[in-house]
Amino acid sequence: MEVTCDVVGGETHELEVAADATYGDVLEAVGLSTQEASVLVDDSPVPEDRPVDTGSVRVIRLIKGG
Repeated sequence: MEVTCDVVGGETHELEVAADATYGDVLEAVGLSTQEASVLVDDSPVPEDRPVDTGSVRVIRLIKGG
């Protein structure tokens, strides 16, 4: 499954994920963890263990820096 992932304030990634991928897998694919970012579908957050069911998501970082 192809997913376009727009990281707010960052880059847009074109990802190829497995058919059984979760939104947590999408975060991992762009180098982020569930503790530092959330996935939004239609501007609403989705749980990281929910199966990917759309071709376009936005990712918002909850923390930045170190």
